[in-house]
Amino acid sequence: MTARRATLGGLGAVLLAVAALHTTPAAAAGGRHDVVTWAASADRVGDGVPDRGYRMVVHTSVGGSELRIRLSNAFGDRPLTLDSVYAGVQESGAELKRGSNRRLTFGGAHSVTVPAGEVVLSDALPGSLPPATNLVVSLHTPGAAGPATGHGMALQTSYTTQGDHTGEESATHWADTTGSWFYLDAVTVRTSAATGAVAALGDSITDGWQSTTDLNRRWPDYLARRLRQAATGVKGVANEGISGNQVLADGAGQSALNRLDRDVLSLPGVRTVFLFEGVNDIKAHTGVTAADMIAGYRGIIERAHAAGMCVVGATVGPFKGWSEWDPAAEGVRQEVNAFVRGGGEFDAVTDFDRTLRSPYDPERILPFFDNGDHLHPNDKGMQAMADAIDLTALDCADGP
Repeated sequence: MTARRATLGGLGAVLLAVAALHTTPAAAAGGRHDVVTWAASADRVGDGVPDRGYRMVVHTSVGGSELRIRLSNAFGDRPLTLDSVYAGVQESGAELKRGSNRRLTFGGAHSVTVPAGEVVLSDALPGSLPPATNLVVSLHTPGAAGPATGHGMALQTSYTTQGDHTGEESATHWADTTGSWFYLDAVTVRTSAATGAVAALGDSITDGWQSTTDLNRRWPDYLARRLRQAATGVKGVANEGISGNQVLADGAGQSALNRLDRDVLSLPGVRTVFLFEGVNDIKAHTGVTAADMIAGYRGIIERAHAAGMCVVGATVGPFKGWSEWDPAAEGVRQEVNAFVRGGGEFDAVTDFDRTLRSPYDPERILPFFDNGDHLHPNDKGMQAMADAIDLTALDCADGP
């Protein structure tokens, strides 16, 4: 893949450290390394609850060994203590497969305290984890209070309880359900150094809004299924979408620019950032221009390239019929898409606009793919998006 990178000024120590974690397949040939197998963007999700247990179901992508989880207190205003954390495999509902639930440690200890604004990584758990596993992470927060960190729109049923029942494989004490993930923002496995991952940076369409709950039908899920069957080194998929998110402005989560380091560049094994975001900036009618959007895209491209990652850009999909659509917003969308397609600054391009639009009214989503709100694709639209991606563009074998 040919580099298309603008000249950068000074780099912060964080980006330099992150870049060192992302070796090319050629440089790491024959070794093993950690690769993200699941992730969700961190955001504020209400307030912490003392003596609360969370049993969270997440669907992995790439398989491997030595599982680790990352716990986040990114939006907390005080230290967060978790005194019991387990990982197992789902049988059904809140019940785990017998013998699968094992305790995680942190520096050898059963308990861990995460400082405000920080993340922690667990010790590696011996054993292997197959790809496409419904992994269940159970944790207990004995004294949680203040802002809680998690991911609001999981589109996956998870479970809660009062008290510490994390070590139990039975569903008996896990009767309450939640549609959010709490404190967990990434899972990694150790695999061949020839294996990498892609991180999808986006908004509600990437987050999966209007796809079927509990069936893993977001477009990144369909992409993970394709990658499992393909002769490519990229097998891991990290879904870093937040519903309502914008490239430029904080609001529904921190902006893509402000969360890029934590949600994408810090994830191990990521070779490629797949950038599909912009419709919320455009339809908000806050005066954002195509030039503003292009500058934001360039900032993401430059920082990802500095971290040794390629960037695939996706065109903004049609949304005529959505309440905030008007000709002015459509004009900005068209100008932004012209840059994505022809600007030459992305390492590769996926034309989601072409995939989703109606041939009879190109400003509208094709009715067959429309969930009914004229912006968000249904399950068929999600699958079509994943099918439109050139898998070889994700490999980034030669670096940006």
